[in-house]
This record gives sequence, C-alpha cells and structure tokens, in this order.
Amino acid sequence: MKQLSGLLIALIAFSVSVQSCKNKDVDKVDTTLITITNPPVEKVLTADEQAALTPDVVINSLKDGNRRFVANEITARNHSALVRSASAGQFPKAVILSCLDSRIPVEDVFDKGIGDLFVGRVAGNFVNGDLLGSMEFGCKVSGAKLILVLGHESCGAIKAAIDDVQLGNITAMLANIKPAVVRSQDFTGDKTSKNDAFVELVAKNNILNTIESIKSRSPILKEMSEQGKIKIVGAYYDLHTGEVIFL
Repeated sequence: MKQLSGLLIALIAFSVSVQSCKNKDVDKVDTTLITITNPPVEKVLTADEQAALTPDVVINSLKDGNRRFVANEITARNHSALVRSASAGQFPKAVILSCLDSRIPVEDVFDKGIGDLFVGRVAGNFVNGDLLGSMEFGCKVSGAKLILVLGHESCGAIKAAIDDVQLGNITAMLANIKPAVVRSQDFTGDKTSKNDAFVELVAKNNILNTIESIKSRSPILKEMSEQGKIKIVGAYYDLHTGEVIFL
C-alpha cells in the first residue's frame, strides 16, 4: 500500500512538472511573437508626401528597400487595405524600366508595395516611343521623382544580341540592344555570350545607352533632369544575391 501511495505521489509530481514546463514554453513563444510583430503598412503615398520627396531621397529609399530584400526583412503590408487606399489616386516615387525577366520581381526587390512605383518592362530594358511616353506620364503628369533603368546579370536579351539571333520579331527587338555590343568592343577577352564578364559589360553599357537615349529623345524628361526635378539613373541586379548595384 505504501509503495502504491508513493507511486501516485511521484506521478502527480511528474505531471505538475511537465505542465509547468509547457506553460513556460508557451510564455516564451508568446513573448517572441510580440517582439517580432510590427503593424503592417496600410496606406499608400499621398500627393503631399510625394511632393516633399527629392530624387536623392527616392534613390536612398530604393537602396534601403533592397538591403531589406537581401536580408529577407521585407516590410509587412496589408494588401487589402492598400488596394482600398490606392483606389483614390496614385502618387508613386519612381519609374522603373526593367527587363522582362521573371526572376526580377521589381517591387519586391526594392521592398515597395502597391502605389509606390511605376514599372515598365521590355526584354533588354531599352527605351522606345511608347516607354518614353509612359515615363513622361509618370514624371511630368504624375510627379515621380526618379527614372531607374534596371538591367541584370545573365540577361537573355543581351546574350541574344551578342549572338546576333535571327528569329521573328525578336530580331527587330534586338536591334535596340546591338549598340551596346558595339560599345563594348574594346573588351579584351572572349566577346561571346558564353563569357559572363563580356555579357555583364554589354548589359551595363546597354543601361548607359538607355539613359542617354531617354535624355536625347525626350525634351520633357531632359529638361526636368536639368532642373533637378528628377534624376535618371541606372542599376544592375545580381541574380545570385538579389543585390542592386547602382551605376
């Protein structure tokens, strides 16, 4: 009988000990959740907030956002609330001209949300009349403070231009990129699409060509740039790290 009583006491003590540990674990988890949880962004940029921005402030905002993206610390956003907020109007910070490549989710790369950016895409991130008109709308009409031409590592359009690909409408499209290949002929080494260093050089020269083309083909954007109302800059995206290198 004494042995049975002792066994019962031991079982009760064990049960209390386990329950105590469980409660401590629960408290620990709850504390952690409270520490890392922040209120999500629920409102888009307003007209007054956009007007107060400068081109340099926007550049720094994009750089900061990219650092968060690389560190996997992107901002929490309430997309349903942002959709409702944006329905009243849009006042983006910047116009981004990006390549068509699916591996570059532009808003995510800069940790931006609904209403923050105008994004135009075309394979090889070159500029034509339609894109120039879109940029003029974004900056002159809608108040964006920055145009960013975003190229990237291992660009298929750049490689196709280097290889002089002949295929349907792709051939005509690549004519817009060919000047960057010509601009890169001083490169010492293998000038083929298999040479990553040459592909990178052509991609960066293509970015520079696009910036020059924007300024030469759009008097509106050139004037805004000269007046300091906007900046037109370029950047290069590293597919391996997610980092955006401003040129």
